[in-house]
Amino acid sequence: MAKVLLPVADGSEDIETVTVIDVLRRAEVDVLVASVMREVDVTLARGTLLTADVTLDAIEESREFDAIVLPGGMPGASRLRDSETLKQRLIQQREAQRWIAAICAAPGVVLAAHDLVRGHDVTGYPAFQAPLADAGGHLSQRCVVEDRRMVTSQGPATAMAFALHLVGLLVDEETEARIAEGLLVDVASSERHC
Repeated sequence: MAKVLLPVADGSEDIETVTVIDVLRRAEVDVLVASVMREVDVTLARGTLLTADVTLDAIEESREFDAIVLPGGMPGASRLRDSETLKQRLIQQREAQRWIAAICAAPGVVLAAHDLVRGHDVTGYPAFQAPLADAGGHLSQRCVVEDRRMVTSQGPATAMAFALHLVGLLVDEETEARIAEGLLVDVASSERHC
C-alpha cells in the first residue's frame, strides 16, 4: 500500500486538501495528514475545521513516504514553507528520488523557496508562477504537470485531476480509472481529467 504524507497548516486551501485526502483514500492509499502547527486542529483558508492525524514534528524522522503532497492556499503555503521539519523532509524525499507533489500556491511558495524545481517542468496558481521561473523551473500551462518524480498543478479547479493523477502514479491506472468513474469524472473529456 502506498504511503503519503500530506502536511497542512492554518490557511491551507480547503478544496485541494480535502479532495486529495478523499481521492487517495478511495484508492486505499495510506494518507497521513500532518499539521505543521503546534496542534492537530487547523482552520483551512475558507474556514473548514480539520483535525490532522498527527503533528509533523511527532512523526519519526526515519519514517518514509512514497509521496509528500502539499496543498496550496494562503497563508497555509507560507506556513508549510516556514516549517524546518517539512523542508528537511522534502530535501530527503528528493534525495531518495521519491514523489513530491504540490498544487496552487505550494509549488511557487514552498518548492521554489527550497530550490526543488530547478530544471523541472512545473505549474502552479498563476499569481505564484513567477517564483517558479525565478527558481529555474520551466513553466507549463497544463493543469497537471509530471516531471521526474515531481507533480504540480494549478489550483482548486484542478484538484480532482491532480488527485486522480496521483492515484495513477501511486497505485495504477486501472484504479485511477475506477475511482474517476465512481466520482463521475469523464476521463475522455480532456487530458488528465481537467
